[in-house]
Amino acid sequence: MVDQLQVSRFLHAYDAAAAERGIKLSIGFDFWEYVRITGSASTKGPTYPNFRPDRSPIKPGDGYWIKGVDKNDEVALLEAARLYDLSRSNLAEHLQSLKAFYAEPTVHAHASDRCVCTAHAAKKITGNVAYHGDLWVRKDFRGRGIPQIASGIARGVSFAMWAPDFLCALAPRWRIDKGVVAQNGYAHCEPGGSILRLLEYHIVDEDWLVWVTGEEVRSQIDLQAK
Repeated sequence: MVDQLQVSRFLHAYDAAAAERGIKLSIGFDFWEYVRITGSASTKGPTYPNFRPDRSPIKPGDGYWIKGVDKNDEVALLEAARLYDLSRSNLAEHLQSLKAFYAEPTVHAHASDRCVCTAHAAKKITGNVAYHGDLWVRKDFRGRGIPQIASGIARGVSFAMWAPDFLCALAPRWRIDKGVVAQNGYAHCEPGGSILRLLEYHIVDEDWLVWVTGEEVRSQIDLQAK
């Protein structure tokens, strides 16, 4: 059972931290709008197809996105999250089949698209899985702890909406080495999360798998909300 009051306190702390840094946060659910917003962020890389409704539709209640704007109402932060039902599968299979990115890989994936996942833990990540990704922070706001704030908001919202079995993301090695992933609340990490090639979007990644269990998030919320 989710204690919504505890979650509210948890989220308020991160919302206040964002406000102190000059960012006003909001949450949206229309992914067509999200794609329009990301398309207007000139320095942001391509939006991953798992957050594009023309490639991977998200049912109402199964996804959301976070937007942060500066004092001039210009976008400074973006992140997206969605819920995967992996009750009959696991994260490794979901990634390697490209179903994590496309609703119908045989229709939408390019013949050269590939995803290799060798992280052992990915085979154990099953059930209701919240996937966080597509994080972007505008250059002039970097170095201020904004990713930690966005991650905190995402963990709180995902837990409140879904109480998932796992929350996970894919992260480049440098974020692991700099301790950014640990600061973002992910208790576990393992190399080989995703060697990804998506030709249409010019995406070439070699990321680690980072994750935290739903019960660990509950403990984080309870501890921080006291």
